[in-house]
Amino acid sequence: MKNQNIDINAINNFCKGTLISHLNIKFDLENGELIATMPVSANHLQPMGILHGGASSALAETLGGAYSFMIVDKEKYNIVGANMQASHVGSISSGRVIARCVPVHIGTSTHVIDIVICDEQDRKISVCRLTNMIIEK
Repeated sequence: MKNQNIDINAINNFCKGTLISHLNIKFDLENGELIATMPVSANHLQPMGILHGGASSALAETLGGAYSFMIVDKEKYNIVGANMQASHVGSISSGRVIARCVPVHIGTSTHVIDIVICDEQDRKISVCRLTNMIIEK
């Protein structure tokens, strides 16, 4: 989503006190695109010492949900994740991962969004697809 009017501080503040802040997921702009980043620390690892798939899935759902949230009328609609598919194709033990998303389908009641999570060397860690339901308040 290219939009120079995105208030990154407002988005990050909106997520305070949630799983998003617990995992230290942060939103940012990269070339006008909304992205989400997450550190890979001991708190994000599974017992085998690599990034937990659940942490990757939470990052993907966070970015995909934010994408949908930003393009609907927030006064009229809520966004709810309905289906999440994740294929973990790489691993990482430390550093940071970056999530980027591409809309596949933007309808009136559902959004389907592909999210790719990479490490800082642009190696794929997870490839995800999120379906969000757009629900009238």
